[in-house]
Formats: sequence, structure tokens, C-alpha cells
Amino acid sequence: MQITLIAIGKTDRSELEQLIALYEKRLKHYIKFEFVVLPDIKNSKNLSEAQQKEKEGELILAQLQPTDTLILLDENGKQYSSVDFAQFLQKKMNSGLKNLVLAIGGPYGFSDAVYAKGNGKISLSKMTFSHQMVRLFLVEQLYRGFTILRNEPYHHQ
Repeated sequence: MQITLIAIGKTDRSELEQLIALYEKRLKHYIKFEFVVLPDIKNSKNLSEAQQKEKEGELILAQLQPTDTLILLDENGKQYSSVDFAQFLQKKMNSGLKNLVLAIGGPYGFSDAVYAKGNGKISLSKMTFSHQMVRLFLVEQLYRGFTILRNEPYHHQ
């Protein structure tokens, strides 16, 4: 299985980029991982919230292959403990899934078309985080999940 993380807009903090790169490198010891950063929408100030979500949605959907499973990072999604998230990943691998795509939307969330294509939603917390922080938290949780599955000492119960 491959995991693809899709996010809108580049990270503007070098500290976050360094931490994301650290966990991305660690994660690649366990699974094929790709981080796709889609460009910010140009002239977004001239667009309504709905128009911006629509344009971002088109960019996200253009990245998908017909066999991909799309999971959206959404505040109304299912919340997992780290151990439960590891089990979620194991089930996806056991199912013979080719590519698990995790998508982080733009500042206003996802378009209706992306929600319609999604195969599920995950929430990292009931708290609101910046889209840039979510990238770091998600990549770290993916890494943590694989260390749990391998019974490695990174995660403590």
C-alpha cells in the first residue's frame, strides 16, 4: 500500500517544514509515502468561500486515481486514539488497498464534490489547528501508527 497526503498551499514556516520532513523520512522506512502540496488558488481574495472550495476541490480530485481510497481530514470526522489509528491503517493494508489518500483541505474545508468522492473522514481533535500544523500532526501520527504495528518503543501506553 502507498499513502499519499494531499494538502493545499505550501508551508510558510521552515520549522514546520523541517519537522514534517523528519517524520516523512522516518515514515518511508515503513511504507511508500508521498506528500503532494497543491498550489494556493490564485486571486482567492476575489473568490467567494464556495468558489475557493470548488477550485481547491478540482485540484484535489485531479490527483486521484479510480482505485484510490480518499479519507478527508475534517473536524466532523471520526476521532481515533493512536492505537486505534494504527489498527485503521492495518485494516487498510490488509484489504489490499493500493493507495490511501489523506487530504487536508484549504481554509474553508472541502467542496461538495470532494465530500461526495470521499470514503471517510478523520478528525485529529475537537480543537482547531492551522492547516500547516495538521500536516505535521498527521505525518507524526502515521509514523506513530507504524511503530505501534511493529511493536517498536516509540509509542508508550
